[in-house]
Amino acid sequence: MNRRRHRVLHLVTRLELGGAQQNTLYCVGNHDRRHFEVDLIAGGGGRLDSAASRIPDTRVQLVPWLSHPISPLRDAMALLRLRAYMRRRRIDLVHTHSSKAGILGRWAAFMAGVPRIVHTVHGWSFNATQPRWRRRAFVGMERITARVTDRLITVSTPNRDDGLAAGIGREEQYEVVYSGIDLRRYTRNGDHRHEVRRSLGFGENHTVVGTVSCLKPQKAPLDFVRAAAAAYAENDRLRFFIAGDGEMRPQVERLAGELGLTGVLRLLGWREDIPELLSATDVFLLTSLFEGLPRVVLQAMAAGVPVVATAVDGTPEVVSDHETGILVPAGRPERAAAAVLEMTSNDRLRRDCARRGRERVDSRFDIRRMVRELDRIYLSLMEGTR
Repeated sequence: MNRRRHRVLHLVTRLELGGAQQNTLYCVGNHDRRHFEVDLIAGGGGRLDSAASRIPDTRVQLVPWLSHPISPLRDAMALLRLRAYMRRRRIDLVHTHSSKAGILGRWAAFMAGVPRIVHTVHGWSFNATQPRWRRRAFVGMERITARVTDRLITVSTPNRDDGLAAGIGREEQYEVVYSGIDLRRYTRNGDHRHEVRRSLGFGENHTVVGTVSCLKPQKAPLDFVRAAAAAYAENDRLRFFIAGDGEMRPQVERLAGELGLTGVLRLLGWREDIPELLSATDVFLLTSLFEGLPRVVLQAMAAGVPVVATAVDGTPEVVSDHETGILVPAGRPERAAAAVLEMTSNDRLRRDCARRGRERVDSRFDIRRMVRELDRIYLSLMEGTR
């Protein structure tokens, strides 16, 4: 007699154009369908909604009642609706992503009697930039919710260590599954390089420094602008771009104008041609204040672009200083500028970092390996007892 496939529900607050959301969609579309029947619930209005709707053999629900802002009444209604859905669909395993969906979804699963509950930490909801009361509140919620969670998956070892240090869960609940990318998409293409540089208004005599980032406080886009200005003051052949958009765009535009970067720094908005943009890039710069494991760093390294990045959370697991890139302190744009100048002026360092970076990503960060690891975790949980 054929055995019913395990019903897995992925839950994410909103399908924004970010690494966590893109990896979640890849998992949803690529779990082993011999073992799993897959559902997805996400708050509507994200840039990846249409991509989610096109995933074959998947029940996708984009709902208006799941949103980022905290609202006790709205969140209570969302909790009840999630519980009802899980009961009606007889879900066997709930896998939550992002902080809001992670709290609501796990408690809804517990209330619905879902046999197995998994949460991926793509970066904790608490960080050192928050007021103490806010950080303590988030840590408290994560501690309590860990009690109803079977497995806490982190995308980097530092995220796991931070969770344990904060008293969230027990060591045996954790498993590190590195965030992955589709390595085949990022092989450098010389034809794209020339075409994309021309489209950006950059010439072959320019050295292009780029980033792919949402313009929000976590990513510190103003630090990118300040680093660009400081580096450009020393080398006027440098050119810069930011692919991404967000709440801080007006501040970024204003600061870039004040620092004399008009025509030197291009703000590209949201782009989907990231492999092509990277093919036109000489150095990749990430100025984040905190991260899980930044997918854009993996993409740059896979494309053979040397990386300068802030030494936060999971980034040093990928970027080894002066081996696969250069690490700088967060919140120090002058240090980022110095690292950019070092990388762009040292051909041997740039070549060696590009080569070693590609080798490191190839060996550990293939997205297909990530999905196989999750499938293994699901099956091991299903075969055990709570």
